[in-house]
Amino acid sequence: MLRKLLPLYDGAVLFLKKPERPSEPFHVFYDRHENEWIGIPKGTLTDQEFMLLKALYEWIEFPIIPSSDLSKRWYEFLFTNGQPPSCDHGIQIRFIHFHFKGSDLDQTEIESALKGFFSDDVIIIWENGNSGIVIEEKNQMSLSEKDLFSMSETLESDFYAKPFFYIGKFTLFTKELSSQFLREKEYFTFGQNHLSESNFFTFQRVFPSFLTVQLPDTLREMIHQELSGVFNEDPDMYITIKTFLENNLNASLTAKKLYIHRNTLQYRIDKFIEKTGIQLKDFFGAFTVFLACLLFEHQRK
Repeated sequence: MLRKLLPLYDGAVLFLKKPERPSEPFHVFYDRHENEWIGIPKGTLTDQEFMLLKALYEWIEFPIIPSSDLSKRWYEFLFTNGQPPSCDHGIQIRFIHFHFKGSDLDQTEIESALKGFFSDDVIIIWENGNSGIVIEEKNQMSLSEKDLFSMSETLESDFYAKPFFYIGKFTLFTKELSSQFLREKEYFTFGQNHLSESNFFTFQRVFPSFLTVQLPDTLREMIHQELSGVFNEDPDMYITIKTFLENNLNASLTAKKLYIHRNTLQYRIDKFIEKTGIQLKDFFGAFTVFLACLLFEHQRK
């Protein structure tokens, strides 16, 4: 029962009905069996306790309504099927989705830090206590993907909280932009759930894996019969080949990332080609093998 948690956390509050306007410093959990809600001050929970309570009870995420008029119009357009905000003709917009992993985040400081990397006119909308979006107009100061990746590393170092980002594509502003936003949000969620080795996502980074898990069972079995058996026999082979493909067939960079000698790398590549008959430097061969790598990775989870 949630009420048993009250003595454990100073300032915890029990509710007999769902709070309509919860105070920002609280995490709210719901016990379906007892039909009770409890608010626990964020500062009293460790990350481990927060994850445990989320596993035992339903964590209630309340939408954070923006304060400025322009932010409200964007929020209504993207989240409640409202009318598009008025924008200059011909501008291009991109969405940068973000999520910070942690239970005690200072949104004001994070928002200030984010704005420090962009031009002054970006809009930041929080979806909940951990996630939100940056809405940016394309201009000469717009950051490249490399710059944004560096920003991600800086923020992780500054806040001791792991950030996750999905960098959307610049698109001409139309009323259909909300549909693109929802697609990108779906890709971002998929990336966080399925691509655990990364915290920085783009369409081209996510979509091959997204496509792979949609394959019908018959096609999955065909790929498994042709290639996955090689990876099952030698898991190091899978890691080597996937890293080689992800680094654009650059042997020096791949060997460096795997901490192996180039001759060892070449031996493994030659062994793979001998077993499968597929040349990795052929576009179609590389594409097919990369698809098999993604499928093998998904099946191991």
